[in-house]
Amino acid sequence: MFVVAVVLVVAAAYSSLTPSQTEQIAQSGSENATPVATSTVSPEVLVASATQEAQAISEPALPPQPVVEVFNGKIEKGATASTLLNKWLTKAEVYQLAAATDKAFRLTKIRRGRPYRVVTTDGEFTRFEYEIDNDQYLSVAKTDEGFVAECKDIKYDIITERVNGIIASSLYEAMTASGEKPALAVRIGDIFGWEIDFIRDIRKNDSFTAVVEKRYRDGKFQGYGKILAARFVNQGNKYEGYYLKDKDGFTQYYTADGKNLRRAFLKAPLKFTRISSKFTNRRLHPILKTYRPHHGVDYAAPRGTPVYAIGNGKIVKVSRSRGAGKYVKIRHSNGYESAYLHLSRFARGLKVGKKVKQGQLIAYVGSTGYSTGPHLDFRMKRNGKYINPTRATNPRAPKATKEQLTILKEKVELLRLDNDTAQAPEQVVGKGA
Repeated sequence: MFVVAVVLVVAAAYSSLTPSQTEQIAQSGSENATPVATSTVSPEVLVASATQEAQAISEPALPPQPVVEVFNGKIEKGATASTLLNKWLTKAEVYQLAAATDKAFRLTKIRRGRPYRVVTTDGEFTRFEYEIDNDQYLSVAKTDEGFVAECKDIKYDIITERVNGIIASSLYEAMTASGEKPALAVRIGDIFGWEIDFIRDIRKNDSFTAVVEKRYRDGKFQGYGKILAARFVNQGNKYEGYYLKDKDGFTQYYTADGKNLRRAFLKAPLKFTRISSKFTNRRLHPILKTYRPHHGVDYAAPRGTPVYAIGNGKIVKVSRSRGAGKYVKIRHSNGYESAYLHLSRFARGLKVGKKVKQGQLIAYVGSTGYSTGPHLDFRMKRNGKYINPTRATNPRAPKATKEQLTILKEKVELLRLDNDTAQAPEQVVGKGA
């Protein structure tokens, strides 16, 4: 077809010449022909032009490419899904979009200052994204079937570095002197918090080493990821911790021989100023005016004070009763159970069957049920029997399993490589979520 098109175009162009031009072209092949200055178009030019026209005929123009635009912003005070999206969607569409997110992440929980973006194609709404935290973002796409919402992991460029430092006065100052952020000092303090009192026990010339993931997006530092291994030398005593996840998916740090660095329970479920009532088998009830056991510890605290889970476990009760008011019960490992009574309200998303980790917010202090004022009645059981929370032994969290011990042998090498010297960090670059 292409050759035929070329021939037809050439023929049409040749036939359009004047008789004198045709004659001159014919004579141009004669050796005795005398050149004539005219505006004659040569056959070569005609063929080239015809070829271009034929190509234009055989290759139709491509349709215009869609224009994709991305609008970035941060959630402002008082912002809602409607105020964010009304430029691109009708009220009905915003309602449908919000309804589609209920199972993934409710848009009523968006927080001031968090990044978001709207993607359009040729001016039409395509997708809405909201960064829930530093690990996940909500993505809501518009399809022919409606809006589809899902939570996705934020992708980072990961650089694993070894960070070293020597204490002059405090861990925070040493961390800053090494060029790192104070947040890393907090993380290291959490790892060894059950072994070292970082306020009273720290001494000059103590040292630390950490193998830590640093997260980057678009070349900008976005905080620390996992601390894969850490060492702290305190007053000549060496402590080491290696990152692993337990069977329930919770982050744990173990010694090289598999002991858990974390204790099973926090010392108390809230920050408090005093104990207003102790554990006893005989106490005059302030409301019922009868003597009865008080198998808990009352912590005096203002209404609304946050209450935290004392250890990893599973929620077995989120309810209300006449005496206990609003209360939560958590089942822990090794036969332990904890209960939190007289609450004002529960933390958002708390429900039976949900796993919680040590230190996770579960509720707020109140004065519901038989109560004369705001306080937390905290109780513990072991194997079904009440125990005094202030005297209960606080065992270490479960040891590493046989499978984890195999992984630990490899993790130990992360700290063995530096020979206990503070040298320039070795970098390993990779992709991570």
